[in-house]
Amino acid sequence: MIIPFPDFTHEAAAIAAGSSFVVGVDEVGRGPLAGPVTACAVRLDPDRIPPGLRDSKQLTAARREALCAQIMAQAQVSIAHASVEEIDSLNILRASHLAMERAVAGLAADHALIDGNLIPRGLACRATSLVKGDARCLSIAAASIVAKVTRDRIMVDLAQQHPGYGWEANAGYPTKSHLQALQTLGVTPWHRRSFKPVHNILYQENSVTP
Repeated sequence: MIIPFPDFTHEAAAIAAGSSFVVGVDEVGRGPLAGPVTACAVRLDPDRIPPGLRDSKQLTAARREALCAQIMAQAQVSIAHASVEEIDSLNILRASHLAMERAVAGLAADHALIDGNLIPRGLACRATSLVKGDARCLSIAAASIVAKVTRDRIMVDLAQQHPGYGWEANAGYPTKSHLQALQTLGVTPWHRRSFKPVHNILYQENSVTP
């Protein structure tokens, strides 16, 4: 199956409708058991779009790193996060939207193209949601790459502080080795306590009588 490349039609449509500062927005990190959720907003220069932009999941790690460097050099970029504490207190969907809102606010955009089927309620500008936007829209594809590279780097750093969980390879996702490490090493401050595997371990610990 041939996977189509994203294009600039959605940005062009927003500009034609009167917007002057259009950004693509994506987030990464909803599924992991540990670490923040990271969002990115990108305003591409239509005359300096790095070639090969596409959904970050369709790229190798080396290609993502190379494209991320190009995007940072050739576009306007805002990166934001929602913390583990915010994820646990708000829920992961709202925390993801909060990170998106923060990323968009960092660029003062007047139109945001949002990956997915929901528009964050706290955006201070007009917005359009695009299902599979990272495969359809160049600005969202760029945002997906920067968000993924940024969060992976955070998890590599955290892995050095908390060895044994494999975060440098699994980015906090619930792999078999990560789940086993949770059982043997316990829960770190970076684990999301509202997520079931982590919650269950804490509940087991609290329910064990001395």
